[in-house]
Amino acid sequence: MGSEDRETGSATRHHHLRRAIRRRRNPPLRRSDITVTEEGLVRRAVKAAALGNAMEWYDFGIYAYLAVTLGEVFFPGGDDTAQLLSSFAAFAVAFLVRPLGGLFFGPLGDRVGRRQILALTMILMALGTFCIGLIPSYDTIGLWAPLLLLFFRLVQGFSTGGEYGGAATFIAEYAPDKKRGFYGSFLEFGTLGGYIAAAGLVTVLELVLSDADMTSWGWRIPFLTAGPLGAVGIYLRLKLEETPAFQKEIEKHATGPEPAGVEPATESVPKRTVKRIFAEQWRMLLLCVGLVAAYNITNYMLLTYMPTYLTDQLGYSEARGLLALLGTMVVMMAVINQVGRLNDRYGRKPLLMTGMLGYLLFSLPAVLLVQQGGLIAVATGMGLLGLSLVCLLGTMSASLPAMFPTPVRYGSLAIAYNVSTSLFGGTTPLVITALIDWTGSDLMPAYYTMAAAFVGVVAVALMKETARRPLEGSPPSVATHEEARRLAAEQHDRRPPF
Repeated sequence: MGSEDRETGSATRHHHLRRAIRRRRNPPLRRSDITVTEEGLVRRAVKAAALGNAMEWYDFGIYAYLAVTLGEVFFPGGDDTAQLLSSFAAFAVAFLVRPLGGLFFGPLGDRVGRRQILALTMILMALGTFCIGLIPSYDTIGLWAPLLLLFFRLVQGFSTGGEYGGAATFIAEYAPDKKRGFYGSFLEFGTLGGYIAAAGLVTVLELVLSDADMTSWGWRIPFLTAGPLGAVGIYLRLKLEETPAFQKEIEKHATGPEPAGVEPATESVPKRTVKRIFAEQWRMLLLCVGLVAAYNITNYMLLTYMPTYLTDQLGYSEARGLLALLGTMVVMMAVINQVGRLNDRYGRKPLLMTGMLGYLLFSLPAVLLVQQGGLIAVATGMGLLGLSLVCLLGTMSASLPAMFPTPVRYGSLAIAYNVSTSLFGGTTPLVITALIDWTGSDLMPAYYTMAAAFVGVVAVALMKETARRPLEGSPPSVATHEEARRLAAEQHDRRPPF
C-alpha cells in the first residue's frame, strides 16, 4: 500500500472516530426522551404559579398604593415629603433581604423540588402581609410600630426571594417548548391581577371612607385580606406534581455518579449548589442582573410609583390617581397573553427590544403628557408606558428561566433576579422621590426610566434567542404524543449515517 493510500485510510479512520465520539456525546433522540406535557397538568401548574405571583404583587401593591396613609400611621411628624420618604424606605427594606431569600430558597428548590419551596414561600408571604394589618399605630405603641412594620416587611422580602424564580421556573419546565411564551405570560397576568386587586380595593376604600377612617382602621383591610387569599394559593400549590424537567433530572442522577466538579457529599447540598452556580454561571448571572434591572425599574416606576407621583407631585386625589393606573393595567391584562403568543412565534428578543426601546423613546413624552392633567393626555401618557411594559411582562417569564440549565435553574434565577430587584427594583420609588426632592425636577421618573431602558437595550442585544427551543439541560417538551413521534422521526432522519 502506498503512502497516499495509508494517509487516506488514516484520515478515514479519524473521520469515523470523530463521528463515533459525536454520537456518544449526542446520542440519537428517542421517543422516550421527549417530554409530553398534558394540557390539564400544564393549566393547573400555570394557575397555581400565577396565583402565587398575584399574591406576591397584591402584597407589595397595597403597600405602595397606601404609602401616603402608612406614612401618617407609622411615621407621624415632619412634613409630607419626610413621611413619604420614610414610608418608601420601609417599602425598600423588604428588597434588601430578597437576595438572602434567593440564596436560601433557590438552591434548595434545585435539590428538594420546586413545589415544596413555592408552597413555603407563599405561607411566609401571606403571614407577613396579614400581620402588618394587625400592627398598632405609632400613636398607640410608639417606636414599636415602625419596628414591627420593618420586621414583617423583612419577612415578606425574604419569602419573596424564592417566589418569582421558582414560579417562572415551574411554568417554564411544565410548558411545551413551542408555547413557553404563552404559558409564561400568565405569570405576569397574575402580577397585573395582583396589582389590580390591590389598586381596586384601595380605590374603593378611598371612595367610601373618610380620610380619618382610612388612617384609623381602613388601611388594615387590604392587609388582612391576604390571609384567606394565601390559604387558597397554598392549597393549590400543594396539590401540584413536581415539574417533568425536575423529575427527569432526579431520575438521571439517581443511579449515576455525581456530575463533574461537584464537591464531596460531606458538604451541605444547598452550599454545593451555590458554589456551582457562581463557578459555572457567572456570565449569565451578570447578564440576567442587567436585564432584570432595566425590567424592574420600568415595572416599578409605572405600577407602584406612578399613583404616588400623580398624587404627591401633580395634586391628584388618591382615588383619581389609582383609577388612572387601573385603566392602564386592565388594558395590559387584556393583551398580555397575546404578547406571549407573539414571542413564541417571532422570538423573545424582538418583543423585549420593542419594550426597551419604547421606554427609551417615549418615557419623556409620556410623563409630559401625564403632567398636562387632562383625561386624554393622562390616558395617552399612561398608555405609552403601559404598552412598552406589557412587551416586557409578556416575554420576560419565558426568557429568564431559559438562560440557565435545569440543575441550577431555580437557584441561578432566584439569585440574579433578587440581587437586581434589591438594588434597582424596590428602591425605584425611593430613588425617584429623592431625586425629585434633590433636583426639583418632576421629570425625574422619565429620566431614570430612560437610563434603565438603555441598559436593557444592551442586555437584550447580548442575550441568546431561546424561543421554540428546549430548555438547556432538559429534553424537548411537546404538547402531544403525535408531535413527540414526529420530532423523534425528524431527529433520526437528520442524523448522518455512520
